[in-house]
Amino acid sequence: MALLRALLRTVRMARNTSSLAAGLPDDDEVLLDVPDERLGPALVAAGRGEYGTAGKLLATTREAAEWENRDRYTTRLAAFALSRGEWFDDWRSAAPRDPDAALVKAELAVCRSWRSPARAELLRQVAPLISAAAEGDPRDPVPWRVALDHARGTNASHTEFEQLWAQAVRRSPHHYGCHVAALQYLSAAWYGSHRECFDFAERAAHDALPGSLVQALPVRAAFAYLTEGGGAAVSRHRLDSAADLAIALSAQYADADPWPAEVRNLLTYVLVRLERWEDALEQLRRIGPHATSFPWDRISDDPLGQFLELRDGIRLQVASDRPLRAGRTAPRTARNRDLPYPQSERGRRARSDDH
Repeated sequence: MALLRALLRTVRMARNTSSLAAGLPDDDEVLLDVPDERLGPALVAAGRGEYGTAGKLLATTREAAEWENRDRYTTRLAAFALSRGEWFDDWRSAAPRDPDAALVKAELAVCRSWRSPARAELLRQVAPLISAAAEGDPRDPVPWRVALDHARGTNASHTEFEQLWAQAVRRSPHHYGCHVAALQYLSAAWYGSHRECFDFAERAAHDALPGSLVQALPVRAAFAYLTEGGGAAVSRHRLDSAADLAIALSAQYADADPWPAEVRNLLTYVLVRLERWEDALEQLRRIGPHATSFPWDRISDDPLGQFLELRDGIRLQVASDRPLRAGRTAPRTARNRDLPYPQSERGRRARSDDH
């Protein structure tokens, strides 16, 4: 019987795998962290040593109160300046009072400090830079998101954190980046617990605006739970509900839209850990060519390679579960405590690191 089951599994994969490639781009078409049409030119110009395009981009987001875009663009520009900072040094020299440059400088300083073994001490030294960024535009919530990340790294008390959180939500009650920063602070890996993390995420998602990425907070809480050892604190029903909410959010955006790409990548990871292979395959189709570093950089030094390997594995798992006879419904894969990854012909997955 064991031989027969193995033979049937092989036949299913052979018949179904090729058809499951429909809607998925080829491997060489998938790119990592592709910037959108506004950020791309700014990064290209920065690569040439020119800061003007980046300055205009951030000024536009500030003037138009595009706080979500401003946060994303600030983060990406600071990350670029970590490895190639000459353009940013020129910007600061030419415009020392520029509020947009001040924001990037604060984000850059926090990123550098996080990489150091002396993180807490270095972060305390950059506090004045965050204050300067906050003074640039009193409406802007992004410096307060930076402040929330800063507070997490300096072992700030819950009272101190709540004061910063109040400042952030007063400026933008539904700002995704600030909510993510708060969720990280409340996670079991930092100063909270899995239960606190889920409670906060579910309340925020319930109050979120239609189409807001804040509705993906519960699936981020699920990711933290699944990558931090799990335990009995969170029920399977709660994990599935988080995934279902994120699936509904994903469906509100066009396929291959870069805006929800990170959420879709994160959702795919969670669906795999929950062994919801068909749902994971559907998210891969919605992701299209937009792989993102997070969450794959948490489990591999090669996030793009990890994404492509997992994509193959999901297809093979779905193919092997589907019946040979057309029209029948495949039984749901049995779920076990280990929540394994699928394996692909590329090789075994990388071991997960703590988040």
